[in-house]
Formats: sequence, structure tokens, C-alpha cells
Amino acid sequence: MLRTGFSPFFRISSFALVCSLYALALSGCEKDDICVDGDTPLLIIKFYDNENPDNTKNVNRLRVLGLGEDDPVDTFSDRTTLDSIAIPLRPGETQTTFILILDSEDEDEMEVGNRDTVRFDYATREVFISRACGFVAQYEDLESELQEGSENWIQNIEVENAFVQNLDSTHVSIFH
Repeated sequence: MLRTGFSPFFRISSFALVCSLYALALSGCEKDDICVDGDTPLLIIKFYDNENPDNTKNVNRLRVLGLGEDDPVDTFSDRTTLDSIAIPLRPGETQTTFILILDSEDEDEMEVGNRDTVRFDYATREVFISRACGFVAQYEDLESELQEGSENWIQNIEVENAFVQNLDSTHVSIFH
């Protein structure tokens, strides 16, 4: 007698083999999760009273511009009064220069206020986070330089943490 179908054992074995191969293929894949750990850190600057260095001091109507940029930095509200800010460094560069404007306002369509120019020098290091996040930049050996002027509102700058890898602590203190 001639059989035309497969035996029940063969059908069950084939099904088990296909399921095993499918499970094995899925276990080798990484989830395409949303990246929560993969942001390049911002530079945290805290402002202090130059006459009483233990106390923070607000900067009135602060505007921060990147050198050569027309638009203000968008990591905090423009022309607000605050005692700390977080600003981005340029990951593909070894320095970033900002113009910090105290008492910023428009007068006859012109920017007025007391401008100070601060340059930050650093080494950039790329760190792999995950497939979902890719690489992020971290900054090492942070140094600062204030361009001297006759009417500087910034009196002193101190680098508190020369390794910028997260948003957990102040990196730079500015005294005014």
C-alpha cells in the first residue's frame, strides 16, 4: 500500500523545527527602542555673586548667542532672568565661543545689552551607547577664556568639572 501524506511524527517535528528557527532568529535581534540614554550632554553653567561667591546670582534678561550665529541658543528661554543655564558645545570642534548678553533687549531693531565673549576649549570623545542611540559626544579637558573688555559684566570664570559627560553637576561657574 502506498501512502500519500506525511506521518504525524514528521509533521510535528517539522513544526517544532520551524518554531525553533523562528525563536532563534528573533533572539538575535535588538529591539528598536527609543533612545533614552543617548543625548550629547550640555555644558552646565551656574552664575554666582562675585562679592559673595557662595551665593548664586541671577543674570537679568540673559541672551546667549553662538559666535557667528544670528539666533539665540534654544536650550533655555531667551531673555529670561536665571542663575544657571545649559548650552551646547560643538561636537565636531575643539572650541565653542558664546556671546553672553546681560540685560538684553531690542532698541530700534538693534540688540542692546552688555556683551561678554567666552570661549570654551575642549577635546571631543565619541562614546557608543547602543544601536538605538548610536554615538554621543563627551568633552574632556574643558578650559575657558573670557575676552577682556572695558565693560565686562563677567568678573571671573572657573571650570568646576573639566569632563562633560552628563547633566548631573555644574561644569562652569561664572562670577558677576
